[in-house]
Amino acid sequence: MSLRHYLFLLVPLAYAPLVQAETPRPNIVFIIADDLGYGDLSCYGQQRFSTPNIDRIASSGVRFTQYYSGHNVCAPSRTVLMSSLHPGHVFIRDNGNAPGYREGQNPVPEGYLVMPLTMKKLGYTLGAFGKWGMGSMTSTGDPLKQGFDHFYGYNCQGKAHNYYPTHLWDNEKHVALNNPDFSAHQALPTGADITAAASYATFTGKEYAPDLIGVQAQKFLRDNRDKPFFLYYPTTVPHLALQVPEDSLAQFVGKFPEEPYDGKRGYLPHRTPRAAYAAMITRMDGDVGRLLDLLKELQLEEQTIVCFTSDNGPLYDKLGGTDTDFFNSNQGMRGRKGDYYEGGFHVPGIIAWPGHIEGGQTSERIVGAEDWFPTLLELAGEKASTPTTIDGISFAPTLRGEPQPPRPFLYRESPGYGGQQTVRVGDWKAIRHNLNPRGNGKGKAGTKAKPKAAAKAVLTSDTKPPTTDDIELFNLADDPHETHDVASQNPDVVAQLSAVMKAQHVTSEKFPIKTLDGVATP
Repeated sequence: MSLRHYLFLLVPLAYAPLVQAETPRPNIVFIIADDLGYGDLSCYGQQRFSTPNIDRIASSGVRFTQYYSGHNVCAPSRTVLMSSLHPGHVFIRDNGNAPGYREGQNPVPEGYLVMPLTMKKLGYTLGAFGKWGMGSMTSTGDPLKQGFDHFYGYNCQGKAHNYYPTHLWDNEKHVALNNPDFSAHQALPTGADITAAASYATFTGKEYAPDLIGVQAQKFLRDNRDKPFFLYYPTTVPHLALQVPEDSLAQFVGKFPEEPYDGKRGYLPHRTPRAAYAAMITRMDGDVGRLLDLLKELQLEEQTIVCFTSDNGPLYDKLGGTDTDFFNSNQGMRGRKGDYYEGGFHVPGIIAWPGHIEGGQTSERIVGAEDWFPTLLELAGEKASTPTTIDGISFAPTLRGEPQPPRPFLYRESPGYGGQQTVRVGDWKAIRHNLNPRGNGKGKAGTKAKPKAAAKAVLTSDTKPPTTDDIELFNLADDPHETHDVASQNPDVVAQLSAVMKAQHVTSEKFPIKTLDGVATP
């Protein structure tokens, strides 16, 4: 198929009417990990530890090799998933705390998250268990105001940095936990013995939040076994800080060469950071296994669609004590979390529905997080209920083994980390950095640039409109690790992909991109 056949714009129309399915609707369990890389699962090549339960989902369903998260950081990625809008159209485009609220991130507007709100209209009972990050409790982004019947976990991404928090939320109830109050961002005290276990004793507690969240998710499943349910499970693992109970850590202590982490590159110190990272993902895999086992116990396996993915790629090496190079967390791909090179948002994507989707499949179809919502509706027999205002494209035909046109393009942007745009069309990928330069106009990819609200649309010398000269171009079929920029050899391709980037970006006053929106540098 020629490049031009990929290039068209999605036209917003009105919502389609909701209709009643003729057959019982399937249950849905949607699991999203936090900062989990493409190579952090054994079914995607991890060799230093195994994830047998997540592998079970892959072996009984479809494993995508070209799946992309909604964004390269947490809050906007989850908003893309739940709204089915890509980052050039979505309301939340970067992380940031909600002003005026005790805790939590920028709230999405009322009625915004079409995935849960539509599922609610269709008669599903919805539960969210884990990390929210799309609005404080009692704000318009409160999960209970966006279609969910029950929420348990962290409302705030910042609080979720500590796996032994002082509290969690049960709906709008503040639930105190039996943990000491300590910051998840501190280094070892001066003079502490970095090799002694006692030096790290104050960075733990009695109640491990992922365990509590897992119990509540299982309870929700049991309580709603006799009616259609949507279980959203956004685990905090393996996001920093490195914290895991001793029974899991013991499985890996001594298995890897270790260098104690003193906490001076962010988050908490840890005596055996590599063992902690492996143990955290392994324990999370056990949580997934308990959900799968419970579905089997309740005889719901063939009535339940199970999905697994990650919100963005793995962390940069050594940040917070992580060693994603050691674990090959991005399988050699360039870039990490916060970037739009492949390693920043090319992540695992798995779906299974025993008895309905043939197991053991691998698909190379290009899929984005915005595609889950229309796909799940179609699988549930509710294709007619899909809003036509979304950017997502159902990949249900691919799951059924039917021919399906390739995705016309996959677009991403971010005002953070210096400001970025990228678009993939077939095997071609264009990427542009430094769109939100700092005051001197010398923004750098990988450096967080915090956008300011746009007061006027005035161009300055360091906010000149971008040109095709600043675009890198890669052919991912020939160069999956993005090592050879071939823009100069393919000016026509660069021009066409640049046109897609221009068309798909809609200005956001809250999250401006200076060089695209004509925002003056403060």
